[in-house]
Amino acid sequence: MTGSSNLVYVLNGPNLNLLGMREPEIYGSATLDDIAGMLEDRALTLGLEIDMRQTNHEGMLVDWLHEAQAEGARAVLLNAGAYTHTSIALLDAIKAITTPVIEVHLSNPKQREEFRHISYVGMGAAKTVEGFGPDSYIIALEAVANDEI
Repeated sequence: MTGSSNLVYVLNGPNLNLLGMREPEIYGSATLDDIAGMLEDRALTLGLEIDMRQTNHEGMLVDWLHEAQAEGARAVLLNAGAYTHTSIALLDAIKAITTPVIEVHLSNPKQREEFRHISYVGMGAAKTVEGFGPDSYIIALEAVANDEI
């Protein structure tokens, strides 16, 4: 069930500020600003508003998940980066809010190192979109617009 507003939080975790420079063979050449621009354009056509943020700090992501709930956001798109595979705190935060969360990844973690195959975020998320590069975010945003969460 989605919130009543058209606001979608897009939360990005550690090292995503380095997109475009960081391992482009895995993550591509698009920067986080490039992805934000794509999302803004698509959100406009879908009648949604995005609030895109990035932090390297786990607790900040937890705070922002709580804030999304308090602000009545319709959904959260969450690319938690490496915290996906380590953070029970993020799982607990996702489970503590009623705002639906879509887990987003540029790469497909299941096709990478064994330690990336476990997703604590995915255990609480309503949906996961992975492996489509920057389009993973667009696919997730369209799922929100189409009430597929």
